[in-house]
Amino acid sequence: MAGPTQEPGQIHFPFPFTPYPIQESFMAELYRVLEAGKIGIFESPTGTGKSLSIICGALSWLRDFEAKKKQEEARLLEAGNSPPDNHGDQPSGPETSAGELDWITQFVQKKEERELAERLKDEQSRRKKREERFFQIRHNAQLRYAAKRVRQEEDETERLLRLSKEMLAAKGDELLEPGEEDLILAEYESDEEKKSASSLGEEDDDDLEEQHVTKIYYCSRTHSQLAQFVHEVQRSPFGKETRLVSLGSRQSLCVNEDVRRLGSMQLINDRCMELQRNKHGRKNPEEEEKEEQAEETGKARKKRKRESRATCPFYSYEQMQLLRDEVLVEVKDIEQLVVLGQESHACPYYGSRYAIPAAQLVVLPYQMLLHSATRRAAGIQLQDQVVIIDEAHNLIDTITAIHSAEVNGAQLCQAYSQLLQYLERYRKRLKAKNLMYIKQILYLLEKFVAVLGGNVKQNPNTQTLSQTGTELKTINDFLFQSQIDNINLFKVQRYCDRSMVSRKLFGFTERYGAVSVAPSSSEQPKLAGFHHFLQNLKSGPTTPQPTGAGENGPPRPASPLMHIEGFLAALTTANQDGRIILSRQSSLSLSSLKFLLLNPAVHFAQVVRECRAVIIAGGTMQPVADFREQLLACAGVGAERVVEFACGHVIPPDNILPLVLCSGPSNQPLEFTYQKRELPQMMDETGRILFNLCNVVPGGIVCFFPSYEYQRQVQARWEHSGLLARLGNKKKVFQEPKKASQVEQVLADYSKCIQHCSQPGSAMTGALLLSVVGGKMSEGINFSDDLGRCVVMVGMPYPNIKSPELQEKMAYLDQNLPRGPGQAPGKALMENLCMRAVNQSIGRAIRHQHDFASIVLLDQRYARPAVLAKIPGWIRGRVEVKAAFGPAFAVLRKFHREKRAGPS
Repeated sequence: MAGPTQEPGQIHFPFPFTPYPIQESFMAELYRVLEAGKIGIFESPTGTGKSLSIICGALSWLRDFEAKKKQEEARLLEAGNSPPDNHGDQPSGPETSAGELDWITQFVQKKEERELAERLKDEQSRRKKREERFFQIRHNAQLRYAAKRVRQEEDETERLLRLSKEMLAAKGDELLEPGEEDLILAEYESDEEKKSASSLGEEDDDDLEEQHVTKIYYCSRTHSQLAQFVHEVQRSPFGKETRLVSLGSRQSLCVNEDVRRLGSMQLINDRCMELQRNKHGRKNPEEEEKEEQAEETGKARKKRKRESRATCPFYSYEQMQLLRDEVLVEVKDIEQLVVLGQESHACPYYGSRYAIPAAQLVVLPYQMLLHSATRRAAGIQLQDQVVIIDEAHNLIDTITAIHSAEVNGAQLCQAYSQLLQYLERYRKRLKAKNLMYIKQILYLLEKFVAVLGGNVKQNPNTQTLSQTGTELKTINDFLFQSQIDNINLFKVQRYCDRSMVSRKLFGFTERYGAVSVAPSSSEQPKLAGFHHFLQNLKSGPTTPQPTGAGENGPPRPASPLMHIEGFLAALTTANQDGRIILSRQSSLSLSSLKFLLLNPAVHFAQVVRECRAVIIAGGTMQPVADFREQLLACAGVGAERVVEFACGHVIPPDNILPLVLCSGPSNQPLEFTYQKRELPQMMDETGRILFNLCNVVPGGIVCFFPSYEYQRQVQARWEHSGLLARLGNKKKVFQEPKKASQVEQVLADYSKCIQHCSQPGSAMTGALLLSVVGGKMSEGINFSDDLGRCVVMVGMPYPNIKSPELQEKMAYLDQNLPRGPGQAPGKALMENLCMRAVNQSIGRAIRHQHDFASIVLLDQRYARPAVLAKIPGWIRGRVEVKAAFGPAFAVLRKFHREKRAGPS
């Protein structure tokens, strides 16, 4: 397989088949952007082989880059090994002052070259050892499955070790119940940075010092999209030679069933970190010295006994090193990685992280890459690397969501109740700094509830608020209003992260769901009414929605303090980059505090500054103004560094018929503004248009409404007027389900109906699916072939202008972005959000080269030039604006009749 070779005006790439011209253009432009170290915004419609183009284009560049680097290393090594000049140690004969300086400069340069040559020799030696190890693993079955064999040999030893630790732990502390000592916070050292819980250890191993090779980080939105990309790599010409590692969360990669059954991602993370800390038991030198001095008193002995209580049997350094090698010699997706971890009894989560330095391609969810703390924890280094963010149409929203946080009154009161009872039970066992920080957290919780208008010492469900409504505050104003400006939130956040107080608190409430403490007489009034909160933690209506399933099937809730920690971290954001939304409802339990990130560029700028090049790609990137202005310009990226690329579709131009309808069959003007769309005549006209389409469009029609509420209103109107029954006579009517778990079943029934109707003698012509823009059917679902012969968009799905979040975002953009010749930045945001949602929905139908479909936009506002300019180019060039319904219907009927008949 030959690599890409530069020819006049063209670059050739290895490809599994003859590429389309647009794929060649995509790969060539991608190669140039990576070579120049720029920021690229790439749009390639679904069905054009975007993933394969990214793989072949990017990995071709990486291979060429590595080859050039090796050539440069060889040249430097040759220069470093060249014999010194015959000047001796000092110049002979009389020399001028300038000549002496030149000699010194040459000497220093030669010394630097020799040092560089030594470093390059070391790096080449390390690379050679790594390549030899991978070669042996590939060609030696015994080495390849060494991890599994070693695991079998060590199982009995590991079992005996765990049994020994359990016997020691069973002795416990006579003053505590068995296992209760695990709930007590360890002594907190706040004056020095502790080593990361996920450190690889202090073994003197060359692999731990391995430098990160130049690599490509490929990010996408969902687990299934990442798995599909990995499968494309496996089938590509690079599948055998690329060192690829798939990263995921502990929730996806954990193979310890005792940890997995916790369900909540936060609980799994905390429990995993606690177990592997116990496994290491490592301390920094200062801690070791203190423990040696305290050995005589027995304190260190007790502490180590507590820490060694529970360990993860899969967290074995040797096993994970073997797992790392097996991961790198063959491309594997997440599922294959989990199976390998189960077989080898090694942790896939940490094993995959060990593989990052030597990997050439790292595949990961973009939430993991876009959050700086998660990047650091995963060992991701972006300096001089390449980042490709696929499915990036909602990149801005994703960054905003990752760094926003919300807590409600019920969570605040629950956390206060739990933490106060925890403090009362273990007050005498907690060190001074733990007591200080716990009291600070209790103070913060009390003030958060007070600013909402409630009382933290009462049941939130029974508290009615006298003042309701929504209020927006800057971060500083909120801190002053809450009277917490005297608290150092950075230190509190650091304490929460290091002490794992939320994990300890969760264990406490799990153990004592109906705890009955005996507080002092002075504390008795404070605890009145709190105990019943703990009884309702698992099943009460105020329990936060969990994110996973528990041991016996039902979900297990996360500690409310875990949610609050995210809000505390958000409060450390710069004042100008975020806002606090106080939402006061009828009761305290329904009221909430929300942090809204206004400037996502402040987080994206870290990625842009460190990376060599960044590619933002997607099937539908229009309109791209948001990416240029809100992300790149605000992140300090100059326009000269940004490259935009958009390619057409592989389908023939006459396989798509996009129409803008300005009026319906009864000449009713179509303008679905918020004031007009609920008029009965507008709903009836929409139904008449669909009825006519059902007469001429074969197969499936997918109709998108701007909101669930409007779809409900229209459907109720049609049912009352009898129009829904008439539609049902032509095509069976389906509607988007309310529950995500029902989507697959609805789609299966929809597909079966269309297949049945395609048979000769069927009375109906197919099926009609009523969906919602931004809902479960508008993204990630393919309506290829007969599943989507026509896509109908009812109105323009503008976001809710009354939303306080949107209003604040618009005001922020108007204030911070320069106003161009067109709309104000805030108003442009509204239109861009609308059109991005439209583009995502109408792109559901055309999924491959031989597909065909019509697109009907029901609103005369689509005819505006500014709106049409924001439709993808491959659709925009074919759009026909029809002022009357008759000509539009004639064009639609002709289009589908010809396509149904096939080529003559």
